Amino acid sequence: MVNELYPYIVEFEEEAKSPGLETYRKRKRSGSSDSVERDAAPEAEPSTGLEPRSNPSQSFVPPNKGTDKSTKKKSLGHWSQGLKISMEDPKMQVYKDEQVVVIKDKYPKARHHWLVLPWTSISSLKAVTKEHLELLKHMHAVGEKVIADVAGSSKLRFRLGYHAIPSMSLLHLHVISQDFDSPCLKNKKHWNSFNTEYFLESQAVIEMVQEAGRVTVQDGMPELLKLPLRCHECQKLLPSIPQLKEHLRKHWPK
Repeated sequence: MVNELYPYIVEFEEEAKSPGLETYRKRKRSGSSDSVERDAAPEAEPSTGLEPRSNPSQSFVPPNKGTDKSTKKKSLGHWSQGLKISMEDPKMQVYKDEQVVVIKDKYPKARHHWLVLPWTSISSLKAVTKEHLELLKHMHAVGEKVIADVAGSSKLRFRLGYHAIPSMSLLHLHVISQDFDSPCLKNKKHWNSFNTEYFLESQAVIEMVQEAGRVTVQDGMPELLKLPLRCHECQKLLPSIPQLKEHLRKHWPK
């Protein structure tokens, strides 16, 4: 120590000039960010000949001008917010009009798996009211149109519906073929989210809103994800995902 009157200044300068400490801190921040993104993304919950009919940016609700940029970037960067980015990515879009956009699911659970999203920001089924009834009907009609235009010649069967408790933010309608032939279908949770009452049929949701003005999700939905694996075609119980997939090839050969 050169001068006992200023011990903290000398100590602070030595620490700031230390390349070892600076390198360590930078490396720590980078490693933390990568690990979070890498761990979260695989669990998140993606062109065809369809031509877009209008510019969706005219209908999209823009963010508040006063929003802090760093906060906005952090929010959009989390995997659960990924749909906000994907729905505006031309490479992900399959179809779009003034009210909705259809994108490929980034982690498809079948040969054909699309998501229909409204440009109007609706957080989830819980936020749906009777004023959204016509929008829900339009989302369903668009889903059926995409099936007809893209997979109309296929013998595959499709279902349209919503997850009772979605992992991704923003209301989105799943349009999924029933072959479930995909490397992204990896575990019991994936299977049961589409093959139990956890998957709410689109028409049932429309009827619920039409009659009650809102969507009611029953208690105990998370427990449905833990049910045994059962074939959705013949109801046979299978002990594992690989065996289930092998069994499904009998129902849906390529």
